[in-house]
Amino acid sequence: MLTQLSIRHYAIVDSLEIEFRPGMSVITGETGAGKSIMLGALGLALGDRADKGVISSGASRTDISAHFDTHDQPLAREWLAENELLSDDEPELCLLRRVVTDDGRSKGWVNGYPVTMQVLKTVGEMLIDIHSQHEHQSLLDRATHQRLLDAFIGEHALLDEVRQISRDWRRNHEQMEALRDQSDSFAAQLELLNYQLRELDALALQEGELEALEAEYKLLSSADTSLAAAQQLLDLCAEGEDMNLQAGLQQALGLLHDLQVKTPALEAVADMLGNAAIQVEEAVRELRHGIDSFEANPERLEEINQRLGEAHQMARKHKCRPEELPALQTSLREQLTAMEHSDEALARHEAQDMKLRSAYQAVAERLSAVRTEGARSLATQINQQIATLGMSQARLEVALSATGKDQPSPTGQESVEFLVSTNPGQPPRPLIKIASGGELSRISLAIQVITAQTSAIPTLVFDEVDVGIGGGVARAVGTLLRQLGSKGQVLCVTHQAQVASQGHTHLFVSKSLPGTTGTRIRELDAEERVREIARMLGGETGAEDFTPESLAHAQEMLNAG
Repeated sequence: MLTQLSIRHYAIVDSLEIEFRPGMSVITGETGAGKSIMLGALGLALGDRADKGVISSGASRTDISAHFDTHDQPLAREWLAENELLSDDEPELCLLRRVVTDDGRSKGWVNGYPVTMQVLKTVGEMLIDIHSQHEHQSLLDRATHQRLLDAFIGEHALLDEVRQISRDWRRNHEQMEALRDQSDSFAAQLELLNYQLRELDALALQEGELEALEAEYKLLSSADTSLAAAQQLLDLCAEGEDMNLQAGLQQALGLLHDLQVKTPALEAVADMLGNAAIQVEEAVRELRHGIDSFEANPERLEEINQRLGEAHQMARKHKCRPEELPALQTSLREQLTAMEHSDEALARHEAQDMKLRSAYQAVAERLSAVRTEGARSLATQINQQIATLGMSQARLEVALSATGKDQPSPTGQESVEFLVSTNPGQPPRPLIKIASGGELSRISLAIQVITAQTSAIPTLVFDEVDVGIGGGVARAVGTLLRQLGSKGQVLCVTHQAQVASQGHTHLFVSKSLPGTTGTRIRELDAEERVREIARMLGGETGAEDFTPESLAHAQEMLNAG
């Protein structure tokens, strides 16, 4: 249930904290005090659309918070836990917060976690249900009739099954039709794929082959330059006529050997030069081996050049990089295999189409049977409520008619429409044909009350749904709402004293100061409540205007409630 609503800088409300109790809470006040503004702020916290126009004049942002106690809402707590939005400290409490800034931005939080507006709306729909005075307008839409009937019968698993099979059928049907459409150009596509694969198979390019060929090409194309450099190195090391490293080292070692006196330093020099001579000799041996095995191969070079050219030409033809050709070859082969087996795929989809149609027919017929029974029960209960609202001769019928659609529909095999006869002998007609707005309002209220009774949502809000009625009818409306409040929480904004007197709790909305636009709200005590009911009955604006008779009448109404 809703336990608290905190409003900051919303419309004419500067700052407001409202505490709510279980049962039926009525909200009254003078015109312009801001009764419905409070519900507008609540709607924001529940994810309704908003713009910067909701921000109070002179403020930079609107900040709304709604506190809920979810101890009797295990499904809501389970959803919050699954989405990692459950409060760690107080898992049975849920805090929804919404901020709208003057740059038009909007942010939402659930238990302190930032969320999208859709998540905020999803959570709100599990916790509270708002019925407004304008809701009867949506009753003119037949889609609303089906939604209300389905909510009344409560077969959510069955409805989900119908929707799921319909989605599966549509997805399979689209794939089946795509395969059928391909059949027109199938032969040409098959011929093209075979031709492309023959070319790629003839090229037979292997993974990594291009990299190896390019490395070999680079080596062979520089053979003459490399051979000349190797010969020059050999001359410097061993074969130079004037001087080379080997000859110079041998001459130096000979001089050291012929010395009569040898110091430790000279002996160390002799060792180093001896090691150098050995390394130069090994280097010369490797150079000679390399030169002997190093030969230009123009035939191989031309062969590699041709192979690389073929690969690049094929890549240009297929608009890809040369190294991607092996992968393209594999992909085309897979496409060819798939097309060669497309007849089998089409047959599978056609068999699945029949299977899904059969499954849909079975589950849709079950839904039709449940809807037929539910339609009778819903109509009976609504008619009982309509009779209490001063329309004893009116009768509502929940009519089901086959859609005649050949394709599985996510909403089932029938459409739903509420038909009404307001006078005996008059055939039932669509709601849109009802001339009287007052009649439509009362029928709408009866429908809202009945469908609300089957709702799993713990908090129901009724915003001036009693507009256009009075007297005994208003009293009956109040009785209905009080009955709902005894089973959960009902918040009701009303102008009718007969409805207000039925509340378990009475909240009064007023301007902060006479002549100002600010709003405040407070819970009335017993004496204050008598005066407010008297004001609503007689239209008095000041306590000094109340007569003993009007106060007594108000007290009598409260006692009867």
